[in-house]
Amino acid sequence: MTKATEVSSEERLRHSGLRPTRQRVALADLIFAKGDRHLTVEELHEEAVMAGVPVSLATVYNTLHQFTEAGMIRVLAVESAKTYFDTNVSDHHHFFVEGQNEVLDIPVSNIHIDNLPEPPEGMEIAHVDVVIRLRRRNDR
Repeated sequence: MTKATEVSSEERLRHSGLRPTRQRVALADLIFAKGDRHLTVEELHEEAVMAGVPVSLATVYNTLHQFTEAGMIRVLAVESAKTYFDTNVSDHHHFFVEGQNEVLDIPVSNIHIDNLPEPPEGMEIAHVDVVIRLRRRNDR
């Protein structure tokens, strides 16, 4: 996106149905300034502290969940101890680099999923998340 077509954080929040409070705008600025990425609550809190944004860890947690509910980001659970938030809400899958806690996007066109089970009556499949775990080879 060029500067002329970039959406401000305030506009993004209003479009998603959220009131653009000072803290929400500041956190949205931090989240979306670097393009598509994956981050944890703790990583965003650290970025906020480094940027001089006075915000608690609980506020970052709550704000990320509000952004998720508004469809601005999505939750990505790749391991039980950490939840990542993904700024790319398009259909795509992920590599997870074990031991480095790094998440990388895989375009959805690179994976074809067939033979999904029928969902229970009254339900529909909303999304399929594929996480492929990677580790460094021990080549000698």
